[in-house]
Amino acid sequence: MSRVGKHPVAVPNGVTLDITGQDVTAKGKLGTLSARMMDEVTVSLEDSQVWVRPKADTKRARMMWGTARTLVNNLVQGVANGFTRKLEITGVGYRAQMQGNDLVLQLGYSHEIRYPVPDGIKVECPDQTHITVHGADKQRVGQVAAEIRAYRKVEPYKGKGIRYDDEIVRRKEGKKK
Repeated sequence: MSRVGKHPVAVPNGVTLDITGQDVTAKGKLGTLSARMMDEVTVSLEDSQVWVRPKADTKRARMMWGTARTLVNNLVQGVANGFTRKLEITGVGYRAQMQGNDLVLQLGYSHEIRYPVPDGIKVECPDQTHITVHGADKQRVGQVAAEIRAYRKVEPYKGKGIRYDDEIVRRKEGKKK
């Protein structure tokens, strides 16, 4: 039995949920998100709570049960509060700034890197060494943060590069004489 799937998803005030067959659409203050659920589960709205239940007692239905519940929860949380991912830049001369709708990164290359921010995502630079990615869609926020981080991943010797704020980098000892 799914430990995640058996719990309902609470729908907060200000969020409206529309369930049409296997399509779930959530509307809130941060926009509208929708997702198509798997055929192995049923989604129902009862008393401002969303219940996800498997249609049959097959192994695949049990696997998709918790996944579908998490997808619905991410829709509801996304339109209500949104998701945030924070990045930190470490290195001498490494910095970031916003210019219009582009994130301009200087990461030790001979050129600056311009990253055009996609629609539905908001990127902020509170200072030159921190980047904050906001958005309603959890997958897109994570994808944008991963693309920014991929320009210069943290190297293990000096710790220079772009890291997530909660990332722990294992440092290596340098060359011995």
